[in-house]
Amino acid sequence: MEEMLAQGPLAGRKIVLGVTGGIAAYKAVELTSRLRKAGAEVHVIMTRAAQDFVTELTFREISGQAVVTSMWDKVPTHNVEHIALANLADLLLVAPATANFLAKAAAGLADDMLTTTLLATKAPVFLAPAMNTNMYENPVTQKNLRELAARGFHIIEPASGHLACGVTGKGRLPEPADIARQVEAFFAKARDLLGRKVLVTAGGTREPLDPVRYLGNRSTGRMGYAIAQEAAARGADVVLVSAPSALPVPPGVRCVHVETAREMREAVLREFDDADVVIKAAAVADYRPKIVAKNKIKKSEGEFTLVLERNPDILLELGQKKRQQVLVGFAAETTKLEEYARGKLAKKNLDFIVANDVSRPDAGFAVDTNCAKLFMRDGTVCDCPLSSKAELAGVILDHVRACLS
Repeated sequence: MEEMLAQGPLAGRKIVLGVTGGIAAYKAVELTSRLRKAGAEVHVIMTRAAQDFVTELTFREISGQAVVTSMWDKVPTHNVEHIALANLADLLLVAPATANFLAKAAAGLADDMLTTTLLATKAPVFLAPAMNTNMYENPVTQKNLRELAARGFHIIEPASGHLACGVTGKGRLPEPADIARQVEAFFAKARDLLGRKVLVTAGGTREPLDPVRYLGNRSTGRMGYAIAQEAAARGADVVLVSAPSALPVPPGVRCVHVETAREMREAVLREFDDADVVIKAAAVADYRPKIVAKNKIKKSEGEFTLVLERNPDILLELGQKKRQQVLVGFAAETTKLEEYARGKLAKKNLDFIVANDVSRPDAGFAVDTNCAKLFMRDGTVCDCPLSSKAELAGVILDHVRACLS
């Protein structure tokens, strides 16, 4: 049976399991066993408080690996002990994750082996919060969870039920089988875009008015960068055509920096023919100043008239050129969301369009969260409730994968 299970998505995966000091730590023992039976190599890091609930010996016997409990433990076969497991991990899973651990993680503290590993790893991170209901619902804890999700961490929602403290509500650690299934599902789709070229645009273009000023918009590029990062994590060859943005380029992504709409068009057309997927998440200026002043325009009395001319419609042009590519557009609207989105979907020959109401303070520009509706070519609609932009990126690429099938 174990040999059969070892052929699954966890076979050969190196998972670092962090165990913090909550009563649910005992469930982490079964979780370790399930992950190992599924073929994973499990390395456990215990916080000091976790050792008050479960012994190091238990995890060592179940995992078959040395258990790390201190910054100063020796990690066999690796060179730099305090970041060895950070480099080793294919995935870092913290279960249970206490409120205290979440607070330290959100603040970027590194005061023990687990938080140091979390800060140093480039592997995907899964957090499974478990605590008293009031602690979980506390606004500070919720803020920490939102910040961590916005950074791309995967949050495993706690279950509801009777807690050890006597309270009934949300805060229970999900059953080990449920957590293991989520980890398996992640690896099952982790390479589902392998061999595909994905072209993503992001950010807000800038149209110069003079050497000092430009016409722009409020886009920061967060949604497009999240899509690029998720696509790279799923094995794609990702090209990101980015208007100016303060965001770092995601690992494994080739970035082409542009400024204006016309520069973006040129860069996109260069990459388009051999792309399998094109996701146009950039906020491209519809108009540009007809005349760009060579010198700074000085202030004068009275009105100032600015004459604008149309920029090329990149998405429309791609829709006319596309052959087998999956083409995805975005509709950032403030009114008549469905009407405008469906119109754009049909006019621009898209496979689907992601529409969101940017007048919402929690789903517009320069925030870490988003909610959207995906309008598909066949008329179906997928509602995406408020979530991190990283989570929405995963949903979008799930639909892209379906279109490629």
